[in-house]
Amino acid sequence: MRITMVGSGYVGLVSGACFADFGHQVVCVDNDAAKIALLNAGQMPIYEPGLDALVADNVRQERLSFTTAFGPAVAQAEAIFIAVGTPSRRGDGFADLSFVYAAAREIAAAMTGFTVIVTKSTVPVGTGDEVERIIREVRPDAEFAVVSNPEFLREGAAISDFKRPDRIVIGAEDARAIAIMNEIYRPLYLNQAPILVTGRRTAELTKYAANAFLATKITFINEIADLCEQVGANVQEVARGIGLDNRIGSKFLHAGPGYGGSCFPKDTLALVKTAQDAGTPVRLVETVVAVNEQRKRAMARKVILACGGSVRGKTIAILGLTFKPNTDDMRDAPSLAVIAGLQDGGARIVAYDPEGMEAARALMPDITYATDAYACAKGADALVIVTEWNAFRALDWATLHDTMAARIVIDLRNVYRADDMKRRGFDYTSIGQSDTRPSSMSVDLDQ
Repeated sequence: MRITMVGSGYVGLVSGACFADFGHQVVCVDNDAAKIALLNAGQMPIYEPGLDALVADNVRQERLSFTTAFGPAVAQAEAIFIAVGTPSRRGDGFADLSFVYAAAREIAAAMTGFTVIVTKSTVPVGTGDEVERIIREVRPDAEFAVVSNPEFLREGAAISDFKRPDRIVIGAEDARAIAIMNEIYRPLYLNQAPILVTGRRTAELTKYAANAFLATKITFINEIADLCEQVGANVQEVARGIGLDNRIGSKFLHAGPGYGGSCFPKDTLALVKTAQDAGTPVRLVETVVAVNEQRKRAMARKVILACGGSVRGKTIAILGLTFKPNTDDMRDAPSLAVIAGLQDGGARIVAYDPEGMEAARALMPDITYATDAYACAKGADALVIVTEWNAFRALDWATLHDTMAARIVIDLRNVYRADDMKRRGFDYTSIGQSDTRPSSMSVDLDQ
């Protein structure tokens, strides 16, 4: 099958490389000439484990290519996937669909023969209708069908998710389009990946509903973690106790500093806006959004409290900047709010992340970046684990004990055990476990 992927960002690049690995002929087209030059030179514009090798192998096998030449890439395709960004629009939080609609116009001008246009980007309900209207307006004579095929990829595990998906959702009404989509995903037949064919609007909403539900699970366990701290319970044991119930499941029940990344923040906001416009507000999701934002800011206060109520003039070491491990994505990362709050309190920040420091420097040029975890912690008054990279799971605490100015550790991901850290001589604070410090202690944080 001849496939063109419009957009070579996270979703487009991973999807294109995986489709090529299935044996399809894939062209990734992007108007960012620098990005295409980078890809043609064998360099990845994003960090995703295994992606560089997958891309290189399929380029070598001549199944995958990259270009800025939009017209030829579209004209030869049987299926064209729109995988461009849909960031939150400033002011109202609705998804910015300008890139999707621009792609639709360019596709309409260049496509030939019957073509399936697939929205892979996360888009609000009804976007496919507008894409179809735009294409018919530009090319009234064209034969085509617009399909919704949302992605369900986790950053850091995207290749595995694509090749071994829980499900494939196809929103289409045209029989020819459904047949082509089935052929595209036929290589997954042996994996017995269920293919759910729905109406286009249903498929569009499924993506938002899935992300909103997962964000709700995260926010729920974070609030339970706060309660655990006050009543002397352990949130990790609570999470295991409820997660063993098959109706609930154990995934996304890890308490932490709040969700971030490229999907949950913008998708929950977009769903809230869509529901408000439809006159059926989703109050639960609105609360999830508000609570998550408050939580990220509250983590700075938690660190300050662990430091005795003030961080003014102190050096705080931050381990982990990206919103999750195995990615370089800094979008809406909790570290941004934590660091801002600590700086407001007068702290000096030294940070280290295995992959995210280049992106972080553009967002936080006023902090110090270390070469590794030990350089980051040297001379620090407190160390904060914000992202649970594997590199932080077995730190040499004897070395850290000798090189830190004070032995205070705030573990926002519950990587370590409180009894182990106490035995090693550290004043340890985690998430969702009771804290003996008086809750009335004042916190020095300029607002």
